[in-house]
Amino acid sequence: MKQDQITQNNGAILKARARALAKEEDQALAPRSFIEITEFSLAAETYGIESSFVREVYQLRDFTPLPGVPSFVLGIVNVRGQILSVVDLKKIFNLPAKGLGELNKVIILDNGRMEFGILADAVLGTRPVALDAIQASPVTVTGIGAEYLKGITGERVVILDAKKILDDEKIIVNERVSGSE
Repeated sequence: MKQDQITQNNGAILKARARALAKEEDQALAPRSFIEITEFSLAAETYGIESSFVREVYQLRDFTPLPGVPSFVLGIVNVRGQILSVVDLKKIFNLPAKGLGELNKVIILDNGRMEFGILADAVLGTRPVALDAIQASPVTVTGIGAEYLKGITGERVVILDAKKILDDEKIIVNERVSGSE
């Protein structure tokens, strides 16, 4: 009789293991959620921003610096008749500046309410990234710009939160010169 109980227990254990393994396989086959990012480089680091917020990538040819704006505003550019401000993320993230070169691009962000460009040393392309592959930003990242980080991938691509960047009142420069009303 003891042998029958052992056989039944072993059978129950094997069935439970089989069910557990089947669930793991089902979970492995479950669809993953992805976002498409536009990858770009800034000061030898790779960044990504959700492509759904990227209107276009524009070759930086000329820009006009503006007096009296915060240091992170590079200036304005004329993109086919539309005047857009350009933000230098290196200033926001305290990254080393290497100067402007022929490869610099402006990634024009748009959320329907706000539109401006961010300066990139080079645009590397677009690719999908699984949402569950984006890890939280390291706790060592603090200070100005930390609130714009969505996370980091296993390949060390820093994912920026375009929604927060576009909605941040600190980036919007809307000053009036006294006496101009």
